[in-house]
Amino acid sequence: MSKICVVGTGYVGLPAAACFADLGNDVVCVDVVAAKVEQLRRGEMPIYEPGLEEMVHRNVKAGRLYFTTDYTKGIPEADFVFIAVGTPEAPDGHTDMSYVESAAKSIGQHLHGHTIIVNKSTVPIGTGDWVHGLIAEHTTEGQTYAVVSNPEFMREGQAMFDFLNPDRVVIGSADRSAAEEVGRLYEPLNAPIVITDLRTAEMIKYASNAILANYISFINQIALMCEALGADVKQVAQGMAYDKRIAGQFLNAGIGYGGSCFPKDVKSLAMVANDHNVDPTLFRSIIEVNNVMRQFFVNKVAKLLGGSVKGKEIAIWGLSFKPNTDDMREAPSLDIVKALQDGGATVRAYDPMAMDVARRLLPGLTLCTDAYEAAASADAVLLLTEWNEFKQLDMERIKSEMRGNLLVDGRNLYDPAEMREVGFTYAGVGRN
Repeated sequence: MSKICVVGTGYVGLPAAACFADLGNDVVCVDVVAAKVEQLRRGEMPIYEPGLEEMVHRNVKAGRLYFTTDYTKGIPEADFVFIAVGTPEAPDGHTDMSYVESAAKSIGQHLHGHTIIVNKSTVPIGTGDWVHGLIAEHTTEGQTYAVVSNPEFMREGQAMFDFLNPDRVVIGSADRSAAEEVGRLYEPLNAPIVITDLRTAEMIKYASNAILANYISFINQIALMCEALGADVKQVAQGMAYDKRIAGQFLNAGIGYGGSCFPKDVKSLAMVANDHNVDPTLFRSIIEVNNVMRQFFVNKVAKLLGGSVKGKEIAIWGLSFKPNTDDMREAPSLDIVKALQDGGATVRAYDPMAMDVARRLLPGLTLCTDAYEAAASADAVLLLTEWNEFKQLDMERIKSEMRGNLLVDGRNLYDPAEMREVGFTYAGVGRN
């Protein structure tokens, strides 16, 4: 059993801490937000992630998982300290490293003996060296440490599964023995372990997110062409996915990607490339196509409503950036709802998990108790997030309770022929 301290209890830190505890380790979570720590101590989750609450409760009860605001209760006894704080986008497009900086300084001040410091947050290339220097400036004489990069590859909505069933574990460090010690934490998972230097590990994370974002923007560009040429992008993607050289999982056309990773990481890569005199055109194109899809979708809705959304009642199904999470960071819904409201539409919305977040981010939006309430008397229903719940709705009831009959499917969830048979004027993305 190892003693682990995880700094940060967000979408990365909390699932990782719970999973490490479930593997039999003694884990202390440190977070400077006292209200969040108190919430966790009461057994309440500050985020939604399938399976998280059950795993947290089980390991707290077993005495393997603790929560505190006090670094002195987490750092001095730890064999490993994981930095899992937020790295949001800064106003200039670079990554805001202030939370990592604060964590590194506090870790340095509380080290005791030999400790392995592990960057779990998604951070720019070169962060490991920077963190090593920060800790050196703030630790006391006689304390020893190594810095390791161990980027996370956990999808929101499937974080627990992804942590426990990884495709690979990437570990980078200038200290091979420290990297191997981190690797031993993951041995129960029987996953391939890739050990590299610090900067290569950091680049693997960014490159992985960028290529997945590229897939999404690529198929969305094809979707725009399909609309113009009368082809069906869903069948195009299915045909492509049979090719073993092409991964089909991210060839789902729609209103684009969102969340805390793809938007920020691709922008960061573009900024870093530009800073080092490397042509960032590819990364900027990925971003541009993603942004275009949101406005394209709003324009499509306006056109189908006779040229304008002014005076129309519009229902939104789904607000989170993807299913199985309450995360609305960079969600397409934020831009789409605002554009509709600016255009004069009355907008009502429902999401299975993101309602509390939506109240903070979209204070002028009317929130409904379910999809039926949102759709009642609406001129149009727009599906923005493909929650499973929306696959099982009584679409005949929806149609009968609407004022209009327009259904615009931003995720190509529904079968066009079936929806038209019900009586909807149906439109997907890249489908005719």
